[in-house]
Amino acid sequence: MSLSIILLAGGVGGAKMAEGLMHSRCGDGLSIVGNVGDDQEIHGLWVSPDIDTLTYTLTERIDRTKGWGLKDESNRTLDALKQLGADTWMYLGDQDFATHIYRTAQRKQGVRPSVIAADIASKLGLKVPLLLATDDAVPTRLNTQSGWLDFQSYFVRYQCQPQITEIEFQGAQQASATPESLAAIAAADLIVFAPSNPIVSIGAILAIPGIRSAIENSSAYKIAVSPIIAGKTVKGPADKMMRSLGFSSDALGVAQCYQSLLDLLVIDTADQQYCDAIEALGMQVACTDTLMPERDDKVRLAEELLDLYQAAQAEGRNIVTQDSKPEQVCR
Repeated sequence: MSLSIILLAGGVGGAKMAEGLMHSRCGDGLSIVGNVGDDQEIHGLWVSPDIDTLTYTLTERIDRTKGWGLKDESNRTLDALKQLGADTWMYLGDQDFATHIYRTAQRKQGVRPSVIAADIASKLGLKVPLLLATDDAVPTRLNTQSGWLDFQSYFVRYQCQPQITEIEFQGAQQASATPESLAAIAAADLIVFAPSNPIVSIGAILAIPGIRSAIENSSAYKIAVSPIIAGKTVKGPADKMMRSLGFSSDALGVAQCYQSLLDLLVIDTADQQYCDAIEALGMQVACTDTLMPERDDKVRLAEELLDLYQAAQAEGRNIVTQDSKPEQVCR
C-alpha cells in the first residue's frame, strides 16, 4: 500500500523528521513543504537557510556536529570579506556560498524559486520532492524593545536575546501559495507538522493565503510532533517566542498554536501530564520519546507516526493502543 505524506518543515527539527520519514517504510511517498520565511539577502546573495538545511541533511552533506551548514567546510571567502571590512556575523562557508551564488543568479534570470529549490535538490541527489510554500518573499520580522529585526539578525547576530513583542511575515497576505504545495496537500493521506518552531517556521508556512485552508479542508490525517520537551526546545528559540506571544512554553502551548488543525499531537513522555488538557482542545494525544539525536531515533519516531496513522484509520480516527495494530501500511 502506498501512502502520500506531506511534511511541513522548518530547519533543524524539520530536517530530522524529514530524514526519519524518508528512511521509513513509507519514504517513497514523502513530499516536503519547506519554510522560506527565514530567507534573506546576505552579501548580495539570496540565502534560504531552512531549505538548504533540508537539502543538505537529506543528501548526507550536512555538518552533523552543528546540524546546519555543509561538512568539510572552509572559510576563506568569509575571511576575505572580513578583511575587506564586510560585516561577517552570518556564517557562510565556501561551499555554501556556491549554493547562494547559483540561487541568486537563477532568481535574477526570472526562474521561479520553487524551480530553483527543486533544481538544487535534484543536482545534489535528493529524490524527495522539496516544495516551497510560496515563490514570494515573505521575510519574518520581529519587533523588539530595540525596534524591528529581520529573523537572521535576531537569531544569529543577537543570539535570540532581544525581547519580542510582535512577529510579522512581511508581505504574506499578498503572497500566493505555490500550485505544487496546494496540489500536494490536496492529494495527501497524511500531513505531518515537524517538530519545528510553531511560531515562525510552521507559522510562516501557515501564513501564506490558501495553505492553512487547504490543510483544514484536506481529508488527510494530521499529526504534529511537539518541539518542546519538558518546557524547553532541543534547539532554537521556540520556547522563548511562545512565552513572548502569550503561549505557555510547553506541550499545551504547542497544542494551542495548532488548535483546529490537528487530529493528533505527539508529545514527549516527559510531558504526559498535559494529555487531558490537550484532548480538551479537541485533538488526540500520544506520548513517546520524541528526542532524535541519531538516525535510528528519527526512523523510529517516523515509524511510530505511521503506526498511529494506520491505527487511527482502522478505528475511525480514534487512536488505539500499540497492541491492536491493523495490517501495516507501506510494507
